Amino acid sequence: MTEYTPMKNLPAAPGYKKGDLFVLFGELFGRGYANGIVDEARRAGMTVVGATVGRRDNGGELRPLTPQELAEAEANLGGKIINVPLEAGFDLEPADDGISPVERLKGIKPDDWETVRFGEEILQQSRRRGIERLRTNMEQFIAELTPLIPAEGSLLFAHTMAGGIPRARFFMPLLNRIFKGTGDKFLPSEPFWNSDLGRLCQLNFNEVTGNTFGGLLESTAAIRAGVEARGGAVRYVAYGYHGCGVLLGGEYVWQSYTPYVQGEAKMLLEDIAVEATRNGISAAVYNCPEIQTNSSALFLGVELSLYPFLAALEREGGGPVAEQARRDCAALLKEGGSLELMLARADDYLASPLMAGFMDFAAWPQHNVKEQMAFMLERSQELMAMSADQKRVVCAELSRLVFQGVGRLMFDDSWAPQGPVLWLNHDIIARRLLS
Repeated sequence: MTEYTPMKNLPAAPGYKKGDLFVLFGELFGRGYANGIVDEARRAGMTVVGATVGRRDNGGELRPLTPQELAEAEANLGGKIINVPLEAGFDLEPADDGISPVERLKGIKPDDWETVRFGEEILQQSRRRGIERLRTNMEQFIAELTPLIPAEGSLLFAHTMAGGIPRARFFMPLLNRIFKGTGDKFLPSEPFWNSDLGRLCQLNFNEVTGNTFGGLLESTAAIRAGVEARGGAVRYVAYGYHGCGVLLGGEYVWQSYTPYVQGEAKMLLEDIAVEATRNGISAAVYNCPEIQTNSSALFLGVELSLYPFLAALEREGGGPVAEQARRDCAALLKEGGSLELMLARADDYLASPLMAGFMDFAAWPQHNVKEQMAFMLERSQELMAMSADQKRVVCAELSRLVFQGVGRLMFDDSWAPQGPVLWLNHDIIARRLLS
């Protein structure tokens, strides 16, 4: 396991300049972490180029974006998108018998999940086909990217690919029970993860979240050599998650959302960065705090550790930024609501004896238990209900602040990374925003 290495020092201003190239390796959807670093690259005058995972047509075939989809995606990015589908994973790839993992689940009821059997060789056949498809498309992507590389200057690649839940309706009732279930609807994550279905998920997560980073490093080796020969530099950053340090009882304490079943894939991402660094490649994974995004909606309760960020802003210096954050958050509360009460209830949750067993860094990622899930979901709903409009909640405003701070930290630090794996805890993010 990677050693816990929080970023302690604010990075110096980077040396990126107008005309340098920024490549977002992953598609930009909605508002989330990637927006923060894209904003920084644009502010520095870099040329912004993006990618797409493509789309599946009605027959299930992977295709590039249509002209309308491409125009919308480029407007959202604020730059050119290379229209080669870089979808990763293999859940829709047929094995040698022509049947994909998702197709094998047709006709099976969610209640029968324990009876599902794939067989390792069948999964590996689909996995190999998925890897080959992505490798072929990556070659085309690199061929179209190469002419865009400036004659002088540097490149920054930001890897944002993550996820990998197999795209079958079969999964959603099960995942809702794992991540949102209480009482009789609760489903423990451990037996699910040890089943054939869990094996499918794990392998697919590894391909999407981790091995795409390794593939990016490998496929851009010639670009890296060419740029470095001209006196430039090529740098890589990736978004990780491995818990986060939040202010609790006057100290910054590591904690994590449970159950985070993608954890092993995130650790694979870290391992790839460590190995790349040993080989002289500038590659860093930044483990980011929990925020509320469109993709995190399934994980109700992941936002509970976000509330103490308000206290971190005060702890790290306060001032106009912290005061504005408090005003913005207070304005979202129901009439008569109190930020003090909200923060107290969040602290009570994080400091409870029930959660203590889930704050063991060495044991991460841990599986859920019924009592922990009931407590987490109840407290999440309580704090969400304190906002007047459920479409404009306090944790969404805090999320915006966090991804802005993270974007600045990653962009700045990428010029000379302080390490191959770094934790961006609430203290360093607050200091970045306040500086």
